[in-house]
Amino acid sequence: MSAARAHRSEAPLFTSVDDVRARLAGSGYLASPAVATTVFLADRLGKPLLVEGPAGVGKTELAKAVAQVTQARLVRLQCYEGVDESRALYEWNHAKQLLRISAGRDETWDETRTDIFSEEFLLPRPLLTAIRGDEPTVLLIDETDKADVEVEGLLLEVLSDFQITVPELGTVTATRRPFVVLTSNASRELSEALRRRCLFLHLGFPDEELERRIVRLKVPGIGAALAESVVRVVGALRAMDLRKAPSVAETIDWARTLLALGADALDEDLVRETLGVILKHQDDILRAGAKLDLDAG
Repeated sequence: MSAARAHRSEAPLFTSVDDVRARLAGSGYLASPAVATTVFLADRLGKPLLVEGPAGVGKTELAKAVAQVTQARLVRLQCYEGVDESRALYEWNHAKQLLRISAGRDETWDETRTDIFSEEFLLPRPLLTAIRGDEPTVLLIDETDKADVEVEGLLLEVLSDFQITVPELGTVTATRRPFVVLTSNASRELSEALRRRCLFLHLGFPDEELERRIVRLKVPGIGAALAESVVRVVGALRAMDLRKAPSVAETIDWARTLLALGADALDEDLVRETLGVILKHQDDILRAGAKLDLDAG
């Protein structure tokens, strides 16, 4: 038994790689063998999972699916430029503290200080919430690459020892470690120290066969021929030099759009009229219109 697992008294979330695939599929998430294997190992080894890849390939949805099938609480830290310790870890309820100070004017400062820096005045943010939880929890640290480099220092303590220090209260150590998923669109390089603490999974665009299965699952009622044409055209678009390649989510949106229009096959006019569903920049639409062999769909 690994040291990480020995620290955890709870049972693993999954019994096998096949169990991961079956249960995720039951929630509507079709996982490749590589995805299912990495999720299984992250659970068994008690290590965070860093999922990297382009936008829209299902990184965030993977964390949501794991939470759903394990009946775990999902705690999400959405990263962005400027996110800081108070947004990630905790902050004090300053308004409530001021009211308490005003109400205790006859007390000494030491008495007041002891009171206002207590649990009653603490506002836990996602990282502290996940660490303190005693129920199954999936901690999603979403778009980690958008946060400033300094934020990675906050994560290192959490991901190394699964503990957080609140100077006024002491160190909070997890009694039940959360299943941690970090996502990154690779807009900047994450530190080696952070990567060392994680299992790594690159999630790219699915192959045609898997994407067809995803479309058929997510868009009930679509015919096999139309689903195949949609996936083929989207694959051709991704092969072009576009500002933003269509994501899997946009493939699904396009399939739903075509179904809503009553289409059972693609033709040139239909593709041109609906390209704005899958391409989000005008120069991409013009480039696709000029290069795409629309009759091939």
